[in-house]
Amino acid sequence: MAKKKRPTKAQREHMDRVVQLGCIVCLNLGYEDSPAEFHHTRTSAGGAQKSDVVLGIPLCPIHHRTGGPGLAIHAGQKTWEAHFGTEEELIAQVHELLGVGQWPITERA
Repeated sequence: MAKKKRPTKAQREHMDRVVQLGCIVCLNLGYEDSPAEFHHTRTSAGGAQKSDVVLGIPLCPIHHRTGGPGLAIHAGQKTWEAHFGTEEELIAQVHELLGVGQWPITERA
């Protein structure tokens, strides 16, 4: 089994900034100050791999993992994206809110 790499300082800082935005889905639904956790998207990743942290989005527990089908991305991504937008669209929105380019440059782990 391959050893998991720990995020670098720059990656942790980016993840913290993303989470501080609050849940992107709740924000788009008009709810503010919704606590969020970091969702590692599958964008630009193959198989069961996670994409680089610069492609993560902030989601509350309900929209991330506990809300069930239609509410939580991990309960069915296609249905979730039909309701709330694609990961790519939400990544672009997060980057716009953070004031960073399409693919921000951070040091790699």
